[in-house]
Amino acid sequence: MRTFKKTIPHIFLMGYLLVILYPFLFVLFSSVKTNNQEIASNPFGLPVSVTFNNYVNAWVNAKINTYFFNSLYIGVLAACISILLAAMLSFAITRMRYNRISKIVFQLILIGMLIPNNALLLPIYGMMSKLGVLDTHMALLLPYVANAIPFTVIILAAFMRSLPGEIEEAAVMDGLSSAGLFGKIIIPITIPAIVTVFIINFLGNWNEFLLANYFLSSDTLKTLPVGMVGFRDAYNTNYAQMSAGIVFSVLPVIVIYAVLQKKIIEGVTAGSVKG
Repeated sequence: MRTFKKTIPHIFLMGYLLVILYPFLFVLFSSVKTNNQEIASNPFGLPVSVTFNNYVNAWVNAKINTYFFNSLYIGVLAACISILLAAMLSFAITRMRYNRISKIVFQLILIGMLIPNNALLLPIYGMMSKLGVLDTHMALLLPYVANAIPFTVIILAAFMRSLPGEIEEAAVMDGLSSAGLFGKIIIPITIPAIVTVFIINFLGNWNEFLLANYFLSSDTLKTLPVGMVGFRDAYNTNYAQMSAGIVFSVLPVIVIYAVLQKKIIEGVTAGSVKG
């Protein structure tokens, strides 16, 4: 009876996993099918013959390579800058003990998370226009970094508060300055939390569509989500190539989770028990 009770949750989890993976498997199988007729006649079945020409055609002819690397470098750069700024702000708030100022700054950061991103579209557009950076990647980098800082500060500050004060005292006795304490002690200890917020910020930047669609007009500057819309319009009869483009858009996410899986779990669980 106990074994049966333990088996029930696993059955539900396996069913949930199949539901989640099923759309991706459909896209994956469609991307290696030869033509639309095969997809239409057997949309959920295995391909009769596997072909990878769809990936080559999508990568070259549909400019997926340009959109892919635009999204990759914008997503990574924006995530890294936001983490650097947020880490310094979190260190000042939690470890430098400016009591009243720290509380005020942290409350302002919390207020920043209450404003919906879509409500800021027009103000951000006006700011980017005045700065003269519309139709450049800077028009995405600045909003992406600013949008990620509040959430990143909250996560990193919670982690830094859990660090014991003895570490800080020992570092100061060894002659480390505030900058040395931050760079040599706090940052290495905070790596699990940094990896977690990096992945969250990167995924948000990677999947972002609204700002990229309105702020970029040059085809060579477009990101992958925006490029995929144009790809669908240009190749609306070629679902195999469209599926190959979707696989390209999912690939970085799979790689990141596969490589950083342990760090993600450490970052989620670390800091949950205050030392």
